[in-house]
Amino acid sequence: MYKKVKLDNGLRLITHSMPKRHSVAVGIWIKVGGRYESEEHKGIAHFLEHLVFKGSKKYSCRKLKESIEGVGGSLNGFTSEEMTCYLAKLPERHLNLGLEILSDMAINPKLMREEIDKERTVILEEIKMYKDLPQSYVHELLDELLWPKHALGMPIAGTAESVSRINRENMSSFQKKYYTSSNMVVSVAGNLEHDKLTKKVHSIFSGVKTKHIDEFSTVREDQKLPQFKLLAKETEQTHLSLGFHAFKRDHPLRHALGLLHVILGANMSSRLFNELREKRGLAYEIGTNTKRFHDTGAFIVHAGIDNHKVEEAIMLILKELEKIKYKLVSTDEFRRAKDFYLGQLTLALEDALDHMLWIGECTTALDKTYTLEQVIKEVNRVKCQDIQEAAKNIFQESHLNLALIGPLKDSEQNITNQLHIG
Repeated sequence: MYKKVKLDNGLRLITHSMPKRHSVAVGIWIKVGGRYESEEHKGIAHFLEHLVFKGSKKYSCRKLKESIEGVGGSLNGFTSEEMTCYLAKLPERHLNLGLEILSDMAINPKLMREEIDKERTVILEEIKMYKDLPQSYVHELLDELLWPKHALGMPIAGTAESVSRINRENMSSFQKKYYTSSNMVVSVAGNLEHDKLTKKVHSIFSGVKTKHIDEFSTVREDQKLPQFKLLAKETEQTHLSLGFHAFKRDHPLRHALGLLHVILGANMSSRLFNELREKRGLAYEIGTNTKRFHDTGAFIVHAGIDNHKVEEAIMLILKELEKIKYKLVSTDEFRRAKDFYLGQLTLALEDALDHMLWIGECTTALDKTYTLEQVIKEVNRVKCQDIQEAAKNIFQESHLNLALIGPLKDSEQNITNQLHIG
């Protein structure tokens, strides 16, 4: 059972007690990410996340890490398109320590100029690294096609130009604007006492100012033709990322979309894995994934393909997407997809860290928290026809976007001609 408290200043605390564990996971979430940024300062949320680990009012950079790791814990953080999270997993008796360190990092970062300049170099190298990894960079190319001239279509880390422009004043203003109590969620899962924790959270965060900021440019999806982007490069295999506009985070067909993902490419039993790798040996890596945001989403097929068999692989992928639009999945495949979907979630929620991430993300994004029991009920209401409806909605020729990286200059026109779904 989840317990939720809202402080007078708007900060939300969500907890899940797991009394038989020896661990506890805590996360501080801020409702800001890549899509809140201007093009001029693209990457500032990610840059700030890096800087927060360089020292706070009470803790030096070294002390932050030693305090958590010195008791057997782990410390981390991440930035996504719509949120930033600082997290730790520790032995349960050190919960207060983890909370004190994470809160001071988020509320009172030092943002020292010399650290900003050093970390800027690190991030610029990170940007170069991803460009040198075609299996990663191909997804950036796809995002540019899906959301052109929009923050969602730009890399979370920013560009070399935007990161080079960001200074301490920009960073401090961004932190003060978004790192406010009404924009924060504290999520904790593991061996904990909710009432004691509530008092601790109140004592730490009660002085944080209240200012709700929920401003980002919404997406206007008016794509009318398939789009194709090729980066010709001498690689040992061709890297493919094929994407369609899909459903927003809380869409009524969200679980049907999840099952569609399982059936097509979530595991080694999936249709795409079976058709492209097992039957024909066209790809080593083949799968699907979904992106879900406040107002939009994406369904993505990704693969690493033999350079001489790219056109055949694309044809087979499109054939599988077409098939699931017009033919209902079998009862057996539907049951297996449901069991996998719910089984993976059940296994994940046994871990305190994964459970903290689950309740923290839902609360930050939607101000809702779903229990496993609620999700099971919702998934069990999904019918085969819902999966077909989801596929028909998503797999439309006008919504198709294809990014490729590989030595394919001579095949560009043939591939362009393939981009249609019946």
